[in-house]
Amino acid sequence: MGRRLRDSAAGRPRVMRLANLDGRAALIFGDRALDVFDAGGFGPDPMDVLENWTAFSAWAASVAPAGSPYDPALLGPPVPRPRQVFAVALNYPPHAAEAGYEPPADPLVFTKFPTCIAGPQETVELPGDRVDWEVELVAVLGRGGHRIAEEHALGHVAGFTVGQDLSERRVQSLGKPPQFSLAKSFPGFGPTGPHLVTELDPEASITCLLNDEVVQKASLADLIFGVPELVARLSAVCRLLPGDLIFTGTPAGVGNRRTPPRYLTAGDVLTSRVEGLGELVTRFSAGPPPG
Repeated sequence: MGRRLRDSAAGRPRVMRLANLDGRAALIFGDRALDVFDAGGFGPDPMDVLENWTAFSAWAASVAPAGSPYDPALLGPPVPRPRQVFAVALNYPPHAAEAGYEPPADPLVFTKFPTCIAGPQETVELPGDRVDWEVELVAVLGRGGHRIAEEHALGHVAGFTVGQDLSERRVQSLGKPPQFSLAKSFPGFGPTGPHLVTELDPEASITCLLNDEVVQKASLADLIFGVPELVARLSAVCRLLPGDLIFTGTPAGVGNRRTPPRYLTAGDVLTSRVEGLGELVTRFSAGPPPG
């Protein structure tokens, strides 16, 4: 479990951090950013880089740290326009327990529609009074494929980023049975970032803070279905594409399972962290008045 999440055949000499900086792909070296189109001819759109991931990652591994100081406020979602966004429910045993379920024997998969994807410093307009938080590790596909074997799955993963699966619980509970995807796809309901990072400790901590109060904290080692198995299971059905996102599930501590339930309100600040990947800061504003 302590092995780093990376294909050993990749041979990268260091961790790569790829960012969407004002709509252009950039390599991040500390407080400096290197425009990958200017330096290597890849991009400039981050989606172009992901479509050419094998060649790009080989080039990036050889680039010496360089670049210019940059403004973090210009960071957008590392994958601005994914074609497919998969999400996994009840993938931590304590979260399954707080929701009143046994840990699932198979991944429980739903979708977030791609227009909800947002960046690492967003202000989200609340569409209702029951918006909830769900910090998640997000895996980013760099190579697509169908029926990918689990032992080869990490070779298809470009890297990892932090995500929030924001959810409007009132909409989620509409209907019998309830549905997930619309309730989780309002504008801004998929913050991601700050960077795509090529390596990750599978025992890293994952944390969510609401106004500086820790509301979720766990280890990625607690995932029921890890990234390789999720890639294999999803690709057994769907053809995966470069740039696809997999939201891998949230730990215990969500708002609607508290006593009493707690939801996001205007002025709240949500900080989402995964050790080694960085953090998102999401602020919330009031939505339109009813009617």
